[in-house]
Amino acid sequence: MQKRMGEAVARVARKVNDTVENKTDSLADLANCKLIAFPVGIYKAVRSVTEGIQRISLANNELKSLTGRFLTTFSQLRELNLAGNYLHRLPEEVTSLLHLRAINLSRNRFRRFPESLAAVATLETIDLEENEIAEVPAEKLASMASLRTLNLRANPVGPEVRLLVRPLVPFDLLLSPEEPVPKA
Repeated sequence: MQKRMGEAVARVARKVNDTVENKTDSLADLANCKLIAFPVGIYKAVRSVTEGIQRISLANNELKSLTGRFLTTFSQLRELNLAGNYLHRLPEEVTSLLHLRAINLSRNRFRRFPESLAAVATLETIDLEENEIAEVPAEKLASMASLRTLNLRANPVGPEVRLLVRPLVPFDLLLSPEEPVPKA
């Protein structure tokens, strides 16, 4: 177990060093590192380049939560990929991501739509495929002027939500094909 964790930490450290040395805009490949939490030591390692980091992928790890510190540290994010983890909520600090355009939360454990996302005015794409979401805050989503796509495929969204949402939303609503969206 410790050997596996040590290898994961070493892999993350190499990827962070590459980001710092090359001054890239991305920590885009922290995917598949078996992380159960975002390593605190990384905050110090990337301190000099956090303002330039616009994309982070923590997909396919074992994250159960995300800290507010993570979101405030990487305040310039435009894309955040958290697909394939064990997340069930987001910290309120997600509203501090004033440049965020796309967030991928697919294949997690959300039972409720993370309503704090509705306060992120720049969001264009929200991917919540394969979660456990049954209800959607249609009125809040309808007020999101930048939102272009909301993916709710493979969620237990009920027919009443589908009827409510369709006339209100000005964006593409992606739902599972076996249950087509009723025409308004």
